[in-house]
Amino acid sequence: MKNPILHIALTSTIFILAGTLLAQPSAQSPAAPHGRHPGHVVAAPPLVVKATVDKQKIFIGQPIQLMLEVTVPDNSPLSWPSLDSLPHFEWMEKGKVDSVTKPDGRYYRQYLTVTSFDSGAWAIPRLPFIAGNKKYFSDSVRIEVDYTKFDASKDYHDIKDIVDVPNPFAKWIGWIVAGVTLLSLVLVVWLIRKKKLLKLFGSAAQRPRLSPYEEAMEQLAELEKQRLPESGSVKIYYTRLNDILRVFIYRKLGIASLSETNEELIGQLRPLPITPGQFDELAEALRVSDFVKFAKYQPGVTDNELNFKVIRSSVELLNNIGKEEEGDLAGGKDKPVGKKAEGTADGKGA
Repeated sequence: MKNPILHIALTSTIFILAGTLLAQPSAQSPAAPHGRHPGHVVAAPPLVVKATVDKQKIFIGQPIQLMLEVTVPDNSPLSWPSLDSLPHFEWMEKGKVDSVTKPDGRYYRQYLTVTSFDSGAWAIPRLPFIAGNKKYFSDSVRIEVDYTKFDASKDYHDIKDIVDVPNPFAKWIGWIVAGVTLLSLVLVVWLIRKKKLLKLFGSAAQRPRLSPYEEAMEQLAELEKQRLPESGSVKIYYTRLNDILRVFIYRKLGIASLSETNEELIGQLRPLPITPGQFDELAEALRVSDFVKFAKYQPGVTDNELNFKVIRSSVELLNNIGKEEEGDLAGGKDKPVGKKAEGTADGKGA
């Protein structure tokens, strides 16, 4: 160009116009960040699903910790997969699903423990998650399952010895043995004494030194001296009183009173030639004895004295009846017991 000044001016003008034109869009749209167009819509972050394990190579039966992580944007509802079974794997523990709210959405996490008893290379399959009517899958995780390493050049491991576990009751064993031994000795002594007593009572029953009446009256006198009701032994008192009467009736009249209840004994005594008043008093004394022994009835002092007198007078009365029957048999009389009872009750002689 022939005129260098004109050339320089023209070039400067072109650069100034170009800079002005390039700066115009930024000036017209100051609200559009990073040079974006004002009408551009920013897309929401996608749902993120992760499945990770703490180890990818295990021995048979060794546990694996599987962690599931899901980040859901905008707090959209999430459907967790149903973890019923996994091919070639078995569940050992299923932790609960934890969730945390974050600025970019909601974060879910769950720890699971699985293991495998099948040797080989297996994969924990992709697990489905549903959010917003759309299904998302986690990545599959490859796991190698192998046997425990065995070195044929080394000796076999022997079976472990039995480990002694301390017994907290060991210090009491000596006391327990001593207690059992003492109880055994007491039992043996008791059985020996019981056997001697049985022999003593058996020989006394075979060779009675007293008549039924004398034995009964002697035992009643001894019972009266003991004053058992005054010491609180009312039950023993009435039991002994009842037994004295029963033994007397058995020996004197031959009635099986020892194997019968008091009600049955009352029925056995009903046909005897005694007045209704005497019979009612005796029956009442026997029933009171049952009340004391079985119903925990506590009679008064007057009742104790009255029942004692009734039993003693009944022994005297039944002894006289036995004498009359023995006299009838010795005299050759064959008088029915029923008629004899009727005559005695009326107060008339035979």
